[in-house]
Amino acid sequence: MNKPVTVTLGAMGERARAHVESGRYASLSEVMRAGLRALDREEAALDALLKAKVEAALADRRPSVPAAEVFASIREAAKARRGAR
Repeated sequence: MNKPVTVTLGAMGERARAHVESGRYASLSEVMRAGLRALDREEAALDALLKAKVEAALADRRPSVPAAEVFASIREAAKARRGAR
């Protein structure tokens, strides 16, 4: 779909125009497309990282720690930090 879209970039508009003026991109549309491709790559990398972390957690054979125990440990650590100040 090649429908025109209006985008308000605010202060980023100056940066986008600077990319065009540098000659690196021919138009603001090219800058926007490059930005969206970079966002796609970043999100794909984060999705892959999250998937790997979940798979590693699910494959972990160590016994689960009860939530109450985890929160008690966190409260103790916070209390110790407050006391150390």
